[in-house]
Amino acid sequence: MYKYHCLNPISPVGTSEFTSNYAKTEDVNEAAGILVRSASMHDMELPNSLLCVARAGAGVNNIPLDKCAEAGIVVFNTPGANANAVKELVIAGMLLAARDIKGGMDWVLENASDADVGKNAEKAKKAFAGTELMGKKLGIIGLGAIGIKVANTARHFGMEVYGYDPYISVDAAWNLSRDVKHVVNVMDIYSECDYITIHVPLMDATKGMISAEAVAKMKPDAVILNFARDLLVDEQAVVDALAAGKLRKYVSDFANPVTAGKPGCLVLPHLGASTEEAEDNCALMAVKQMKDYLENGNIINSVNYPKCDMGVCEQAGRVAVLHKNISNMIGQFTSICGDAGVNISDMTNKSKGDYAYTLMDLSSPVSDEIIDKMSAVNGVFRVRKVK
Repeated sequence: MYKYHCLNPISPVGTSEFTSNYAKTEDVNEAAGILVRSASMHDMELPNSLLCVARAGAGVNNIPLDKCAEAGIVVFNTPGANANAVKELVIAGMLLAARDIKGGMDWVLENASDADVGKNAEKAKKAFAGTELMGKKLGIIGLGAIGIKVANTARHFGMEVYGYDPYISVDAAWNLSRDVKHVVNVMDIYSECDYITIHVPLMDATKGMISAEAVAKMKPDAVILNFARDLLVDEQAVVDALAAGKLRKYVSDFANPVTAGKPGCLVLPHLGASTEEAEDNCALMAVKQMKDYLENGNIINSVNYPKCDMGVCEQAGRVAVLHKNISNMIGQFTSICGDAGVNISDMTNKSKGDYAYTLMDLSSPVSDEIIDKMSAVNGVFRVRKVK
């Protein structure tokens, strides 16, 4: 029986995937798995029982990844599960910035009691006129699941799309419209595009990526859209540029004191992935990944350990080892099995940065002796008997 704990409300579309071998617990200290959305785990004391954390969403800034890795806890996220929801809001953001829809609606509300509101609207609407998206240049920084969807949809709007992503995957490239122009220098996007949207994860290398220098290179009528993370943008530089008439609009999904209520800023309360469909998709993917890891030892979409998939074990035993990515680890594991007279019928070893994962199918059941000896190897974080 595996116990799981939810730090946030999780869609029943996902949790209904749990079988009778699973039980929800309100006591996090007895959980083998944690499901989380936005709750911060940085100050949590991680229980010894915890084997994995599944984030029902893409961002994992609320989870201490290295702390989990060094405790032998695999952290999953759900890339792409909420991509369509975010994509639709990005497109809505562009439309809100292109035409003063909000200003027009506010005018109607302010004049709702006027018997001649319809007649007067014909005179007032000039103040809310805008521009079309067709023919405008859209620059997309980051061509992951969301960036690709934004790019392909923008092409259907008749926009000229430029994409920047030095790390684009093969799968992403295949799914990207062939009409999207690839840019090798992000500064070209800053200087050439009418709309600029960013879709990269928040890391040390990307923090403040849209800097004051980048803003200074933009067209005075450029629009910046940020539905990724507020810290990716030097928002004070953006607010200053808007006040000086050097930018048209800033559309952000992250309310904070720097941008909230500031002229030229259209700020939303983090609505990007907040649709019923996205929450269902994220929960379903998170639960499936958790189950596959707990039952089979397979790792899919982990952010702190490498991908490893050996399917369902058909041998007598399967053992999983989470360890440092250092030399001679495999030799020590195989020697332990050999000394115990146990044959390794199949094995996979993968690494990701400082961390590595070894999954072994054994022709004999996994004994406590093997578990203990592998656990004693220097650099091993956790050894788990999967079967």
